[in-house]
Amino acid sequence: MRRKRKSGGFPWVRVGLCALAPLVLLNLAVAFFGDTRVPLFSLSFLEEKARALSAYARHRPSCLLDGHPEMATLIRDTERRHRLPPGLLQALVHVESNTQPHRISPAGAMGPGQLMPSTASLLRVEDPFDPAPALDGSARYLAEQLARYRGNVTLAVAAYNAGPGNVNGRVPRNGETEFYVDKVLTAYARLRPPATAVKRQARPTSAPVRHPPVDRPSSG
Repeated sequence: MRRKRKSGGFPWVRVGLCALAPLVLLNLAVAFFGDTRVPLFSLSFLEEKARALSAYARHRPSCLLDGHPEMATLIRDTERRHRLPPGLLQALVHVESNTQPHRISPAGAMGPGQLMPSTASLLRVEDPFDPAPALDGSARYLAEQLARYRGNVTLAVAAYNAGPGNVNGRVPRNGETEFYVDKVLTAYARLRPPATAVKRQARPTSAPVRHPPVDRPSSG
């Protein structure tokens, strides 16, 4: 009988599986807790996704105890406070996260306005999954872009997505931002309040001229 040869080679398969396990677990956690779709073997934005999961873990206990306020009212109040066009922040949040406060994107963006970890730090948003400070940060950032582009909503929305350094007077064509802007503007057209109808004032009709009664001489 032939003796079986013992494989004395290096266990590449086990090493490969052990190396891939953290990657797969990270992407699975983002997909599960962030309610999004992430390829299991995605190597993109690993640091951002890890930071997002860390922020989510810090936020979740307080969320379980206190819950969240009603999003629509919170968005409207935030729009008024930062003097944003009514309906614009609501449209942006709808496209970014479908108004889900715990959303995590495949790139590691967090919360209702999908702030990247670096942007959240820049805006000093300590808990990007808490709707009130998260929406406030998104509103401040959007207001900055509107001021930068002198009220041009299209360019401001493009800068919110791609970063102001990538918007040079036009919407960047990078395979994402142009479609993002179209979605936000479509939602904005649907959600913004209708323009106040200007009532046409009827021309005043000229009243007939009434002459004072003429005193007739009494007869007799």
